[in-house]
Amino acid sequence: MTLTSKHPYIGADQPEISTDIIAHTRTAALNAVLDCGAPPRDGDPLPELWHWIFFQPNIRQSELAVDGYLRSNADTPGMRPQQHMWAGGRLRCHAPLTIGQSVSRASNIVKVETKTGRRGRLTFVTTRHLFTNFGQVKIEEEQDIVYIEPHDAQAKPDIRQATPAPENCTWQRIIHPTETLLFRYSALTFNSHRIHYDYPYTTAIEGYPNLLVHGPLLATLLMNLVHQNVPQATVREFTFKAIRPTFLGHPFMICAEPSIDGKQVALWAKDHEGWLTMTATAILA
Repeated sequence: MTLTSKHPYIGADQPEISTDIIAHTRTAALNAVLDCGAPPRDGDPLPELWHWIFFQPNIRQSELAVDGYLRSNADTPGMRPQQHMWAGGRLRCHAPLTIGQSVSRASNIVKVETKTGRRGRLTFVTTRHLFTNFGQVKIEEEQDIVYIEPHDAQAKPDIRQATPAPENCTWQRIIHPTETLLFRYSALTFNSHRIHYDYPYTTAIEGYPNLLVHGPLLATLLMNLVHQNVPQATVREFTFKAIRPTFLGHPFMICAEPSIDGKQVALWAKDHEGWLTMTATAILA
């Protein structure tokens, strides 16, 4: 995995710094949403990817656009208000964050790339985050967000050409998503994007057939699949990429195939038709 080390995009000269406390009440809530075992307590290491429920911006209700996102995309200078979705990301975990402790996050935009899709211009923005605790960098992360131009309400969503998922795997789990699951995860991540909870808006305005399962939720479920099968594993690197939307209304499957030496795990999610929806790779210590 390669994490960007330079800042080619001419944006803020200094990183944006934010702090948060890894509160056990929040992690216990996510533990309940994911139907895990006993919830972690203060002093325990935070499971990988669970930091996504923290560091959420407190956006005022009056600042939200019709789709539930921030009305002005202040983090992408020069852009018109657009819809955006999480396209993927990369993490390097040097050491776990600790539940109950304060953590700082330094954030910079490191890359902006424009492509053309069925709905017009797609702008991919990569933001780099460094999570530190007591002066030590614990996690390096890059998040890829795709911004989509405003489009005609009748235009079809830019669902990429379907790719068949691998048929065989060593570990797998069937997930039956519900409106309640999506609502609770949205609440925990302070995600007000209406495609995850507002069926009339999602189908009539966005043009999707049903509510969408969150990309970060899929990635978290894939990570949990690793820990369910190798509980003592330490994940050093994790890379994931969204391939195709996962919709409510049908079960989906998360799958994994560990390498022969046990140091790497190939992961993927597929929908009820067998189409690939997300790929990921976990590197174990």
